[in-house]
Amino acid sequence: MDKVMSNKKIIALYVFPALLLILAIVYIPIVLTGYYGLNKWNGIGALTFIGFDNYKALLTDQTFWNSAWHSLQLALFSTLSLIIYLAIAMVLAARIKGANLFRKIYLIPMLLSSVAIAQLWLRIYHPTNGIVNSLLVSIGFANPPAWLAEPTLVLFALFIPILWQYAGFYILIYYAALKNIPTSLEEAAKIDGASALQIAWKIKLPLAMEVIKVTIVLAVVGSLKYFDLIFVMTDGGPNGSSEVMASYMYHQAFRAYDFGYGSAIGFFLLVICLVITWVIRKLTATKDSIQYS
Repeated sequence: MDKVMSNKKIIALYVFPALLLILAIVYIPIVLTGYYGLNKWNGIGALTFIGFDNYKALLTDQTFWNSAWHSLQLALFSTLSLIIYLAIAMVLAARIKGANLFRKIYLIPMLLSSVAIAQLWLRIYHPTNGIVNSLLVSIGFANPPAWLAEPTLVLFALFIPILWQYAGFYILIYYAALKNIPTSLEEAAKIDGASALQIAWKIKLPLAMEVIKVTIVLAVVGSLKYFDLIFVMTDGGPNGSSEVMASYMYHQAFRAYDFGYGSAIGFFLLVICLVITWVIRKLTATKDSIQYS
């Protein structure tokens, strides 16, 4: 086996199909998207090369920057929610009674499609028959808000189902990282008189930090390109109050039939995600990672 794996031609033979697939479904579409952004195109007819006009228009497009701000708010909210997910994972990893049941409950939203979740929360937020407003009326609120129709509330109302949808995903990642920490470290800390909070802060958190860094990148990048649930629940409304970058890209390409401008938005979104990922990695970089056996 070692002889086979030391043969560079055999290694190349194994790598080539995967490399070809990645080129076909990732890198070539990225290059084409950047190229389409340099053209005026309705998606059907001939392309008209206009250079960087689409990208210049993007820089002065206030609607785009509003959608970028909404995406950034979602990214910030998603990042802060990781603290809650980590706390829940620490509780579940502490071998509490019923931990397996709670893990399964938290994973249920991951089994549902975004459309199904959107339809569920549309009914929860229904102005007259929804659970939220019915509860508010029962405790004395005479005129509860229409959550998805109020420009000042719609983003907050959308953040809740989005975070609920992915809670199980992050909790599972943190749970796996925490369970991988040797119990001998925790037991030694208890012998030394450390409290549960000190063990979590001084032992579990540092040893899970590499995983936490990865989840921060996933949360931020995933939020910046989030689309489906927002599209189904509000379609960017009311009056663009819940428009995000991905939904604005869709509207420009498939409703305004300006595929050149839509491609420019998509390529710019890619650049933003790459830059933010690089910044996060630089900010969270450490010279040495903690090792344990």
